[in-house]
Amino acid sequence: MTSLQVPSLASFSVSPLPELRFEGVTFNNEDKVLLGPCSFTLNGSGPTLVMGPNGAGKSLLLRLSHSLLQPTQGRITWSGEASPRQAMVFQHPVLLRRSAIANLIHALAVNKVPRRKRLKLARDALERFGLIDCCNTPARVLSGGEKQRLALARAWVLSPQVLFLDEPTSALDPAAIQAVEAAVREFHQRGTRIVMTTHDLHQAKRLAGDILFLSGGKVREHTSADAFFDAPVSQEAQAFIAGGLVE
Repeated sequence: MTSLQVPSLASFSVSPLPELRFEGVTFNNEDKVLLGPCSFTLNGSGPTLVMGPNGAGKSLLLRLSHSLLQPTQGRITWSGEASPRQAMVFQHPVLLRRSAIANLIHALAVNKVPRRKRLKLARDALERFGLIDCCNTPARVLSGGEKQRLALARAWVLSPQVLFLDEPTSALDPAAIQAVEAAVREFHQRGTRIVMTTHDLHQAKRLAGDILFLSGGKVREHTSADAFFDAPVSQEAQAFIAGGLVE
């Protein structure tokens, strides 16, 4: 499912990239601290790849960033006066029970895009993401890679300033992974801040501008991709890159 938080379309601008700041953020489930305290600022040109072992808190961090969850303590803020236009694409997209193009048209309608513009915008997005031949195909019968590209196309039509992606290629074959990564690059070139979780070191090397590395619910490193892969500072990151166990 592509989850969207959208101010008025007329207010959208892709420059400059909005900055995301976590200040002493924690998230608890009852008495258990699942994340934090975390303090960092995403202010580079990105894309930012969020990495770490299973259970590190990567998906939780994205959901907090996208305001799907509220922190137990601390503050999450964006540069500027208002939250930027943002979208989130989940690991397993949940699509509407209608055709591929109808999924996009519905998103445009919900966000008050004039009716006369919806069809062209939707068709252009399907064309861009290689799905025009699936235009009238029920979204639920698309392949895994096609569903993920449809979710990205649904985000694309609403021009997000920030795009969160939670393990978008984890269950895909190599060709589908390549297509999704190409789409991520298109968003980045368009001027969208990308924040994406992955466990794939090779994918991070291909895409990342900077790395936010988590383990045990804490941020262990936040540095450029080159610095992270060439000379990780924390023992947890060193073990992760070496393929060892991370506490």
